[in-house]
Order: sequence, then C-alpha cells, then structure tokens
Amino acid sequence: MRKLLWLFAACGLLLAACAKPLPPERLAYAGQWRSTTMSLLITTGGNVHYRRVDGNASKSVNGPLQSFEGDNFVVGIGPVRTTFVVSVPPHEDAGDWKMTVDGVELTRVPPGE
Repeated sequence: MRKLLWLFAACGLLLAACAKPLPPERLAYAGQWRSTTMSLLITTGGNVHYRRVDGNASKSVNGPLQSFEGDNFVVGIGPVRTTFVVSVPPHEDAGDWKMTVDGVELTRVPPGE
C-alpha cells in the first residue's frame, strides 16, 4: 500500500514537471473558467484541470498544457493529448472575462470566489 502511494506521488510530480508556464501573450487564458456544464482551470504554471457534464455523462482532463495552436490549446503527456478548441479567445465583456471553449461560453471566476 505504501509503495502505491509513493507511485501516485511520483506520477503527480512528473505531471507537474512536464507543465510549461503560460507564455506572456497567453496570460489572459489563466484562471478558473465556468459555465453551468463546464469547469476549466488553467494555471499560470501551465497545468489544466477540466470537467464537463453532459446529462448523466462527464468528462475530465487533468494535465500539463503542451502547446497553443492558434487560439486552441493542447493538454496531455506525449501522444496522450486533448486539443481544446477556442472559438472565442479570452476577452472582456461588460466587466466580465469570457472565452468560448469547445462550443461553450465560459466566464472567468473572480479571484477568491
């Protein structure tokens, strides 16, 4: 049991080590983004935590941000990767920050909420 815990801890450290910090021109992507069906956390350190609920099904992706392809971003390790399609990049709208990812409009949660 103890060896298994060490294995999980080592895997977690490896995932964090694979992350690349967000480039300065992409810092607007950082933050906690939400809608009624999706939650997306992008850290300035380059880690991504995603969860989407669709009826009774849910999908989660957690991993390092590998790269940007235009406005889209790629998350994963090696060949195991997911591309998030950003049709509307981060922008301010009536005092709120919004972004559309995989067809869902997200609003950035103010810090501390």
